[in-house]
Amino acid sequence: MTSRREFLNGGLRLGLGGAIAAALPGVSFAASAAGAPPFVVVILRGALDGLSAVPPYGDPDYAGARGQIAIARPHEPKGALDLDGFFGLHPALAGLHERYAERELLVVHASASAYRERSHFDGQNVLENGGDAPSGTASGWLNRALGALKGRAVTGLALGQNVPLILRGPVPVGSWAPSALPEVEPELLERLRDLYSNDATLAARLDEGTRIDALAADEMAGEGEAMRRAKGGGIERLKAIAETAGRMLAAPDGPKLAVFDAGGWDTHAGEGGAEGQLANRLGGFDKVLDALRQGLGPEWRRSVVLVCTEFGRTVQVNGTRGTDHGTGAAAFVVGGAVAGGRVLADWPGLAPRARYEGRDLRPTTDLRAVAKGLLAEHLGLGRGALAEVFPGSERIAPIAGLVRA
Repeated sequence: MTSRREFLNGGLRLGLGGAIAAALPGVSFAASAAGAPPFVVVILRGALDGLSAVPPYGDPDYAGARGQIAIARPHEPKGALDLDGFFGLHPALAGLHERYAERELLVVHASASAYRERSHFDGQNVLENGGDAPSGTASGWLNRALGALKGRAVTGLALGQNVPLILRGPVPVGSWAPSALPEVEPELLERLRDLYSNDATLAARLDEGTRIDALAADEMAGEGEAMRRAKGGGIERLKAIAETAGRMLAAPDGPKLAVFDAGGWDTHAGEGGAEGQLANRLGGFDKVLDALRQGLGPEWRRSVVLVCTEFGRTVQVNGTRGTDHGTGAAAFVVGGAVAGGRVLADWPGLAPRARYEGRDLRPTTDLRAVAKGLLAEHLGLGRGALAEVFPGSERIAPIAGLVRA
């Protein structure tokens, strides 16, 4: 565990054949900048329970506070996967544990956006707009980061019913997802081009949607089993889509920045501990992340994936054996380019007097400091560009050393 002193120093939806995402609600990929190394932001909507995903089993107040959903210590039956002798991973996150052993996973605990209330909608807005308040900007920080990559051909890709706020803004965004819809006839496509010919922005977005559709078709071609899984349901479908998206990110002319959006983390009742509802979701998510890694292939070594959520959950269990909306949570930075194999945590403790408002894990790390550090070290954005991406956040310094030198 990093000490306090060490820590402080330290678009447009197009009606093209593959571009409709109604078959996969709640999941999206987004973005690209030619020549950039792969960078993926994963948003776990619904508020992930960071105290179960990354149990601080070494905290003397952890087991008593969590009661029936506490994750046992490592080497005990169904115990945590040890990280550093104080923190562990939920036993369902075996794939992420392997990445930690390979020094490709960095855990950021007791982290949060600037939001301190408990509304999913407002919390997600703050997480995605990169500001201090739910309103005030209609664009997202990842779209602004794309715009800050000056001198590069910047385009966008989204897989899902909607382009998430984090990617909305002036930079054009296309979309893709496996779909049962027929491909657009060439004659109709030409009519659309004629219709948009006098609007450079719409024309650019149409061309990008067409390009992404063709790229996706190429990546799926010959992948009979992947196509069958993609047309099915559940975790196998998500794995197939993640693997294909990884190949798209790895393609020389493919997207390089991305958003993966997954819901279902609002565990108010029957959350479970080492087994149960949350364990099943974590296990599935672990497999989807690994499928993305496999799809990226050799490009994984140049990739960074930031996994975050809108806020955490209460320390104590409620009357329905779940947890309610909280504050501090856990974030993950994973990828071949990550300086991992460690936990970054200015740990506040779980004693009642140490909790935020007496009930939540107190956040000590602003997620913008993590995002700024990654944009600076992985994508090369300077101080001026970071100020454009996160306006009004000059007091939040980028965390250094998140990416391998």
